[in-house]
Amino acid sequence: MSETPQRSRATHEPERPDNRARAEIDLAALRANVRALRARVAPSGARVMGVVKADAYGHGAVPCARAALDAGAAWLGTATPYEALALRAAGIDAPVLCWLWTPGGPFRAAVDADVDIAVSGLWALDEVVAAARAAGRPARIQLKADTGLGRNGCLAGDWPRLVGEALKAQADGDVRVTGLWSHFACADEPGHPSIDAQLTRFHEMLEYAEKAGVEPEVRHMANSPATLTLPETHFDLVRTGVAMYGISPSPELGTPADFGLRPVMRLSADVASVKQAPQGLGISYGHHYVTDRETTLALVPLGYADGVPRHASGRGPVLLGGAVRTVAGRVAMDQFVLDLGDDTVEPGARAVLFGPGDDGEPTAEDWARAAGTIAYEIVTRVGARVPRVHLHERG
Repeated sequence: MSETPQRSRATHEPERPDNRARAEIDLAALRANVRALRARVAPSGARVMGVVKADAYGHGAVPCARAALDAGAAWLGTATPYEALALRAAGIDAPVLCWLWTPGGPFRAAVDADVDIAVSGLWALDEVVAAARAAGRPARIQLKADTGLGRNGCLAGDWPRLVGEALKAQADGDVRVTGLWSHFACADEPGHPSIDAQLTRFHEMLEYAEKAGVEPEVRHMANSPATLTLPETHFDLVRTGVAMYGISPSPELGTPADFGLRPVMRLSADVASVKQAPQGLGISYGHHYVTDRETTLALVPLGYADGVPRHASGRGPVLLGGAVRTVAGRVAMDQFVLDLGDDTVEPGARAVLFGPGDDGEPTAEDWARAAGTIAYEIVTRVGARVPRVHLHERG
């Protein structure tokens, strides 16, 4: 009896990693940014929390967390508990605060992993206490005050009860209240009246909690824009998210260079094809772009599935062949087209969507303007099928 030959598994695997596109992450730049942020807050005595939520704003959580700690960050911050637990699974034992919880979340795992759990209401405190009792050890919790952002956090009217119940749980040995904190709504808008109003309310809520008997290890309120421009908000700790990745939290506040920061991510792709096109050729879906002459077209194999904003169709800037071009027509799921005019390149030429700007390439802020959004979204939305290449992992 003849047997059907079995293909070796190797025939189904690529010979090398996907080099269609890549996001290069300059960890040396990240370390330099953390040092610059530490220097900025040094007069207040505050320490730096490196926020690595959302896979470190798309940059890769574990490598960025390690680089931030190498540069002197004292804490790490995550949104979801599984982000925090992933850091622990990678062997990172620095203090970690996790702030976005839902009922039934992995509180026991967080207690076991020594993660600081943000508590904004009594339901969360009840679940933390139950988890701590099951673990046989006190949970580390930080009480979050809603001083005017209107999202998570405990409002002033409910604060006395939450503080009282937390202190009761602490006296019972179930929790340790390690922090008191809040978050700004408009720190990226200089002079906004809510800034002073929130800061005043935070002082009031701090005073109440401390008079009631809370002795926090850390008090913190400053996000990236407050870290950069509002020294009176630094308290014991600042939470630096987008600034750590070299992006200004608002063009109104200044450029990254104004704050001594350098963008960390460079997004690029190899050109997939180049062809000569006649006048009158419609480009991409809907034919919103039609060539007005004989021209050269280059196909870039990145699309909205990779995080390239569809809203930047016809506007997104790309450096290719020594000049900045504009996306011709609609961004598709996997690709977009550039009209090179009289220029040409070879297939495989590197198209740079954004980077630090050193070589004339656009920045994430340029793409944010093209898409009508913020630079936070541009870097965070870069998709999982774009490999992250971490440079300078050793500091």
